Amino acid sequence: MSAAEQVRRILAPVGRPVRRAVVGRRTRGWAPHTRLFIGQEATEWVLSYEARQLVRTARALGVELGPPAWINAVAGQSIFHQSQFTLLLHDFERHGNNLGFAYFHGRPHTPGMPEFDACFDAMRKRHAEIDRVQVTNRAMEELVRGTGMAPEKVHRIPIGIDVDTFLLRAPEAARDARSRFDLPAFAFVVGSFQKDGVGWGEGLEPKLIKGPDVLLSVAERLRDLVPELCFLLTGPSRGYVRAGLERLGIPYRHALLDVVDAVATAYAAIDACVVASRDEGGPRAVLESMATGVPLVTTRVGQAADLVAHGVNGWMVDVEDVEGLAGSLAHVAGAPPDELERMRVAGRVTAEENSYPALRLRWRALLEGFVVLGEEA
Repeated sequence: MSAAEQVRRILAPVGRPVRRAVVGRRTRGWAPHTRLFIGQEATEWVLSYEARQLVRTARALGVELGPPAWINAVAGQSIFHQSQFTLLLHDFERHGNNLGFAYFHGRPHTPGMPEFDACFDAMRKRHAEIDRVQVTNRAMEELVRGTGMAPEKVHRIPIGIDVDTFLLRAPEAARDARSRFDLPAFAFVVGSFQKDGVGWGEGLEPKLIKGPDVLLSVAERLRDLVPELCFLLTGPSRGYVRAGLERLGIPYRHALLDVVDAVATAYAAIDACVVASRDEGGPRAVLESMATGVPLVTTRVGQAADLVAHGVNGWMVDVEDVEGLAGSLAHVAGAPPDELERMRVAGRVTAEENSYPALRLRWRALLEGFVVLGEEA
């Protein structure tokens, strides 16, 4: 813990009542639950991106938003946390607020993830104090309901997709994209676009829930099935996978892109996208690949289990099925153009059905009774 963080923690009990009093004076004229406060993670990554999309959705539904900086001091309003961790890992008080959060993933007893157990236990003990939970897939919906959470509080809304940013790739775009990422023109390029190392540094320690060890086993098997294999990696903390590919002698490129949407440019350069995770809330790669027309090969995790129709809009196998993942990727490498075109069309339909505007009605159902809604834009 840094010295500055230690000072903040020491001063927090003193400053919190003062801050609450100041915010209380400034919000005295607000009617109850007329402002929505969205709690965002400080780290600029997927959850922060989703929080910004929720801001746009809320505004489109006529919801008035409160300043995020007041989230820990406001009373009598509505607070939605973009992650369960920012609420359930703390001994929270309601202060008359309606409280909600997104529970993307977090199975208790997951090795190396004690925070999952802490959140699950807190939810079981305090579910009556929670007003709304967003889950992204059916498995998490069942998990959350199993804590005693009332079914009407739980809303299944997948992680959406911006179909205006993630456009269907044009065949002629591949050459320029491969040049941009310094990829071989005629290689079979597999994209892996998930952060799968612990922390935000090199990522040499694997985050096993994301399956980087599975990915390397798939790469090793695929090397024997597909000539001229190459990988394109994006995202931070990919050191474990990079070291593994180097050990296996499999060529790769690693692109650190500055914003989440920038990964759209990477899809034009690849022949298939692979997800080898053991558990997920999304991942975003499911709808990103479908939106761009890139063949998706994934384990049965998160919202992939709800959205992927095997052999129709993607290929899906069981968790840790190395042979299944490698075999599906090899199938894509040798698939006839008409099969890939049918997949491309079906995938784009799925993406458009789960675009952020298309999900607005589901968000309206979650927010109704949680915060006052105004006129829709």
